[in-house]
Amino acid sequence: MKRSQILIIISLILAFLAFDLAFYHGITKRYKNSTNPEMQAKSIEISKFLPFDENSHIYKTKADLNLQDDLPVIDGAAALFPVFSAFVSAIYPKESVKFDGANFTEQSRLHYTNTRGAYKAVADGTADIIFVAKPSKSQLEYAKSKGANLEFVPIGLEAFVFIVHKDNPVSNLSTAQIKEIYSGKITKWSQVGGANLYIDAVQRNEGSGSQSAMSAFMKDEKMKRNTLGFFGSAIGFSFRYYVESLVANGKVKMLGLNGVYPNKENVKNRSYPIIGEIYAVYDKNNKNENIAKILEWILGPQGQEIIEQSGYVGIK
Repeated sequence: MKRSQILIIISLILAFLAFDLAFYHGITKRYKNSTNPEMQAKSIEISKFLPFDENSHIYKTKADLNLQDDLPVIDGAAALFPVFSAFVSAIYPKESVKFDGANFTEQSRLHYTNTRGAYKAVADGTADIIFVAKPSKSQLEYAKSKGANLEFVPIGLEAFVFIVHKDNPVSNLSTAQIKEIYSGKITKWSQVGGANLYIDAVQRNEGSGSQSAMSAFMKDEKMKRNTLGFFGSAIGFSFRYYVESLVANGKVKMLGLNGVYPNKENVKNRSYPIIGEIYAVYDKNNKNENIAKILEWILGPQGQEIIEQSGYVGIK
């Protein structure tokens, strides 16, 4: 083999290795999940927020509500698990919760199946009360097809937030810029004061609470993901408490919107521009009398204290 041919082959190999390394650091590594297996599987470390566990991270208080007989099955979204686990810890007997070390058993009155699973469960009648954000259109249609008449009771407030890598120089965007990014009109960070990189406008799975919230925010604007954005720097969305407390790892930061940062105080005073309600949802066809008692207690001082102490903002 001629020396020139050998040099060409070596050059091609080096080019391939350089591309492979750049691809890993620029793309694969950026999206690789570095959380533990429980968080990867369930979006939350359930074991840290179990009721009746002395090492649990939930807010603990003893309620004056005395429930008898048929205890409603409770389920909900990942970001709200610490809240409804604390509700159960305060008002349910210890023996009502059955956790096998990985999952709640069928006999348990506390379940966790995330937003999509919870909306399905309340429509199917396998859950009595769920704690979630607004549903998607398909979730409402599914409930209707099952004959469920869903009632939405606001119990708290939360900020819908946008997140970027901590080293991204952009710290604030307007709501109009967010819509232009997700509709494909703004494609580079340099258009909003950042680096000359493409924007990867990441979305969540259909039916998740945050994806439904994003669809509601965009309204009639169709979301479009720039294929070149995969080689740039990402922007994503979630809820404040989930980013700030449940998956805090120092690698991402929340953006201010219209000059207002999404901290708890700005949710409370409603100066942050995208604030959503947290709902307790049940089927009005459900005859379990304890549902009304639980909701009345949640809207009272003890339930609202749990919401506030868990990191959210009470509705009252």
